[in-house]
Amino acid sequence: MPEGTVQRAQGRGRFISFEGGEGAGKSTQIKKLSSRLNAANVRTLITREPGGSPGAEIVRHLVLSGMGKLLGPDAETLLFAAARDDHVRTVIQPALAQGTWVLCDRFADSTRVYQGRLGRVEPAVLNAMERVTIGDLKPDLTLILDVPVEVGLRRAAARRGNATADRFESEDVRFHEELREAYREIAVAEPGRCVLIDASADADAVAARVWDALRRRFSAASTASAASPA
Repeated sequence: MPEGTVQRAQGRGRFISFEGGEGAGKSTQIKKLSSRLNAANVRTLITREPGGSPGAEIVRHLVLSGMGKLLGPDAETLLFAAARDDHVRTVIQPALAQGTWVLCDRFADSTRVYQGRLGRVEPAVLNAMERVTIGDLKPDLTLILDVPVEVGLRRAAARRGNATADRFESEDVRFHEELREAYREIAVAEPGRCVLIDASADADAVAARVWDALRRRFSAASTASAASPA
């Protein structure tokens, strides 16, 4: 796919989420993909969860400081839902409506994994929160970056340096092993939306895999209402 060639069409932008455990390289790959899409004349917005909007960033601080854990998984789920509602209404939906491609570091799958699978929050609660916060909104493509737990934790430790590990980085290895397995199960269960990416290689090699997954997904899809790599 030539770097500068892209089909341009009026309409809704694409919504791409990046998922994975700690140290999977989501932030790095989002930046690389944004640069490559921008070079192909596709306008992008990089955002994240929890966070992405002023109100949601306040919740992010509360959650990562450990406040959510103190309140329990159900309350933590409500905090994430409040943050996501603000994020979707004020950032994601307006950007998509303007034809911008939204690249999001985590979305609803993270709640399904962290609070659902690992926090044992009932699926009915998660379903209700999703109906309220996102309705029918789902990513057009979810890239799940998969790395062995020891690799991810080593990367996370190197990234934070002397800073204190956050709420999730500080969990034990068993937690992170279950986290990885839960993401892999989502990839298997929803192949129409999700692509599992081996992210254990160097950043450029992983970026090539991400680009190939994007090209395959959107070159095959209809481009009647959105820009698509060609």
